[in-house]
Amino acid sequence: MICVETIRKVRRLHLIEKKSIKEICRSLNLSRATVRKIIRSGVTEFKYERKSQPYPVLGPWRARLDETLEENEALPKKHRKRMTKIWKELSDDGFGGGYDSVRRYTKNWRIAHGRQQAQAFIPLIFDPGEAYQFDWSVETVLMDGALTTVKVAHFKLCHSRMPFSIAYPRETQEMVFDAHDEAFKFFGGGCINGIYDNMTTAVDAILSGKERKFNKAFSRMCSHHLVNPIACTRAAGWEKGQVENLVKESRAYSFTPRLEVADFDELNARLQKDAIKRAKELRHPENLEVTVWEEFQQEKPLLTHLQKPFVGFREKTVAVSRTCLINFERNKYSVEARAVGRQVQLQVYATRIVLRQDGEIVGEHERCFGRGKTIFNPWHYVPVLKRKPGALRNGAPFRDWDLPPAMTQIWTPDFRPFC
Repeated sequence: MICVETIRKVRRLHLIEKKSIKEICRSLNLSRATVRKIIRSGVTEFKYERKSQPYPVLGPWRARLDETLEENEALPKKHRKRMTKIWKELSDDGFGGGYDSVRRYTKNWRIAHGRQQAQAFIPLIFDPGEAYQFDWSVETVLMDGALTTVKVAHFKLCHSRMPFSIAYPRETQEMVFDAHDEAFKFFGGGCINGIYDNMTTAVDAILSGKERKFNKAFSRMCSHHLVNPIACTRAAGWEKGQVENLVKESRAYSFTPRLEVADFDELNARLQKDAIKRAKELRHPENLEVTVWEEFQQEKPLLTHLQKPFVGFREKTVAVSRTCLINFERNKYSVEARAVGRQVQLQVYATRIVLRQDGEIVGEHERCFGRGKTIFNPWHYVPVLKRKPGALRNGAPFRDWDLPPAMTQIWTPDFRPFC
């Protein structure tokens, strides 16, 4: 390749000093064809464009990589492998090339197969404490030995990029309320604006433009935390791109390979630990001199004042059976015997349920997320024992009740009541 400096010398010798082609060839030790090409073309630089890309190291692995990419693109987007993982699998099997060669090949492969779609975006900038973004994702974990689908609520502060994630069994409104309480407690405060998609637990109706009709319970929660809710345009996920990226990062960082946990408490402790660790490792994208964690420490004092937990619940009216039980989500819960024959108000929280009648609590239980289970409180049935004392022996609510030894004598087959 002829360098720019050589082209400059040839042009000056010919056009300014009026040297002949023969004299220029002797002076610069160039061929006649090269000198003629420079003089006749009139260009000041020659560029070489490669027509085909050789792959000296990747070549033997191209067939396998093509097959892997084809299988990967056929998967749902949230289940696709990242390029780093594909490169790691090839390296484990003996591939000696670098990650960059796999990345470049994959980019060209996607363009050739029509999978690469370029889009233009406008970079956004947020002031400290101005906004956070919220989104849900669906993940699969091995919980207590069983394959379990969990719903993960993700938050991300738009200025410092500090993340927070918490998992629940459901994606219902009471879980949304609890997730906000936990997130703001973790951050040490809230933000002026909250950016959401058009989830049904928040939005009742999509009006023209950016106008939304938020439901009453969600609006109460936002008012409690002093948050102004902002809903994205439909099918415009880039309007909350930071939390969309957090979903991908969390899936790759925390849920791959598949997590094995005992319960939700262990899972959420793991997610919080991963969020802090990741924040301390990553450089802030707009200020490379500090980490995300360091930038978060600067933003923290500028967050809105931390409020008390929001008392948010989902309410419905349910009937009480003659066995002092109510049905909810395919499970049964006991209530006090005095509530039989009338309806009660069921208040559903993220981790518990409360039953009220005429404003008084007639039952309270930890929420069960299984199916076909009956949750008893034996004390709810004690007033009934006045009329049916024999039920203490075989009554289902008393089966696992820890009673004093004198009371457990009634469970023995040869028990004879005193005359």
